Amino acid sequence: MLPAVVKLCCGISYPHLRSMSGLQRTAVAVISKEITQMKPWAQIKHHIGKLLLAEPKTEVAVSEDQLFYIQHGKEALRKAVSMLEDREGWKLEIQENNGDVICSKVIPGAGKVFRLETVLEASLDDLYDLLFVRVENISEWNPSVQRIKVLKQAGPETVVTHEVSAETAGNLIGQRDFVSVRHSCKEKSCLYLGGAAIQLESFPPQAGFVRAEDGPTCIVIKALDEDSTKSSFTWLLKMDVKGWLPKSIVNQGLPRAQLDFTRHLRKRLSLR
Repeated sequence: MLPAVVKLCCGISYPHLRSMSGLQRTAVAVISKEITQMKPWAQIKHHIGKLLLAEPKTEVAVSEDQLFYIQHGKEALRKAVSMLEDREGWKLEIQENNGDVICSKVIPGAGKVFRLETVLEASLDDLYDLLFVRVENISEWNPSVQRIKVLKQAGPETVVTHEVSAETAGNLIGQRDFVSVRHSCKEKSCLYLGGAAIQLESFPPQAGFVRAEDGPTCIVIKALDEDSTKSSFTWLLKMDVKGWLPKSIVNQGLPRAQLDFTRHLRKRLSLR
């Protein structure tokens, strides 16, 4: 507003103040009010100086390898979410009393995938911390996992991990290891965790393990509007376990592994 008022009063000098018209007096009063509300020049100069001396913001350099992992993770997440969005053709596999529901579907070019849906008593931040930030600690509360190690960090949202499943009683599929890209996308009320297998020349298949391949897979977690301490949890699982296992055994073992995982996750969440 100040520039417009200055134009209105252009040419008015202090000696003529007493002979001003009503409009001119109003304009000068407005100018005086705005000037008194301005910061003293010393403060303004100090603020500008701080801005000029501040370190310029620079983009974090991303290597070609890191960019490849990030793109691989994003593409896996995109494909997995696309599979979830297609609600046609799903067949009920298991329905538990605690609300866990698992359905399956055969997708051309991808094979059989499994979708688990449930509600967890946890916030998005809690689940993000447990499932992504502290991914190496999953073996501490999930006995189905022997260990997970981050091999490469490709920015804050993407990691490459090596996971070894545990030899536990009732594990129909047996011990496997995985090298995967894991990518996260966190919004205000929704969290996406996606991933897929990747081959690393620096980390070939290990002796004593069958190198399985997972993905594209994803977990979608949404905060429930009526209760911020509860979240809907949807997990799309696609896995090629390799080896010579019959499909019937694999198709029994994968949904059972999903139920075991959520059971251990609930137990861990109850300890908070």
